[in-house]
Amino acid sequence: MSAPDAHGSDVRRSDADAPAPRARLDRRADPATLFAAAESGDRVALARLLSVVERGGAPGRAVAHTAYRRGAEAATVGITGAPGAGKSTLVDRLITAARAEGSELGVLAIDPTSPFSGGAILGDRVRMQDHALDDGVYIRSMATRGHLGGLALAVPEAVRVLAAVGLPLVLVETVGVGQVEVEVAAATDTTVVVLNPRWGDAVQANKAGLLEIADVFAINKADLPGAAETRRDLEQMLDLSADTGWRPPIVETVAATGAGVEALWSEVHRHQDHLAAGGGLVQRRAARLERELREVLAARIEDEIRRLTGAGAFSVLAHEVVEHRLDPYEAADRLIDEVGRTGR
Repeated sequence: MSAPDAHGSDVRRSDADAPAPRARLDRRADPATLFAAAESGDRVALARLLSVVERGGAPGRAVAHTAYRRGAEAATVGITGAPGAGKSTLVDRLITAARAEGSELGVLAIDPTSPFSGGAILGDRVRMQDHALDDGVYIRSMATRGHLGGLALAVPEAVRVLAAVGLPLVLVETVGVGQVEVEVAAATDTTVVVLNPRWGDAVQANKAGLLEIADVFAINKADLPGAAETRRDLEQMLDLSADTGWRPPIVETVAATGAGVEALWSEVHRHQDHLAAGGGLVQRRAARLERELREVLAARIEDEIRRLTGAGAFSVLAHEVVEHRLDPYEAADRLIDEVGRTGR
């Protein structure tokens, strides 16, 4: 291949100057080999690690084990809000802000799972194409698929993998408001809740659980009518909430133009500094690991019940419950007893 020099003539590059071709990585490579390749910048290896984590099972546990033993921690920021709030565009702007500071980062776009392919169906990466060729950014659309424990375990394991390969910052974007958001908030250090003007009243906010999970509020599309009213509703809601030592700031943004994004990113930093200064970051991460242990245990027990009792035993007991010959608690006790006898 030749390239023009400063005067427009072609300068032929010697074979010695050309980058060495990267060796093709075996799909069946063990986690240690994949981690070593991913640390050296091999995005294919990183993608395979995350795919294994998503699928779960014994290979997923092996990857999770390797990542956990490395002990790396990444600063994590969750971005959540109703569909159409402009989260993906806002995340794209936050990536730019983080890169301006020189930080490499990973982005997990949590999408609903396709009932046909089992994959992520929204593909929020299409809204982040400005960073597609940036080696300092790794963007992954992630579906829960059949992971043991679902999103509650898949997300922290994926974050751990990204941290283990040297990414110091991870942004986690969710698809909407609901149980998924509560799980994501539990998996991140700082949670940004994105709202739009005229989003609803404070009663709806409390029903959605926004007060419980928000560390920072972003009123996106703030150039539309109703932004002031939305801020007023949020301020009133916060006035009525218990004092926890941190009052979630409210930042107005217009992701389409980038307005307010620097202020939002500054508030994210301020929250993380607040956590670090008061010991809250250590406490939050410790509580996160305790929750993860409980979720792993619950998922393993449920999996054992399905495996050891078989469909027949469950169906018989379920039929008796339907016929009101057993109540659900008594049926559950019998299943647990059966697991205990079979497992001995």
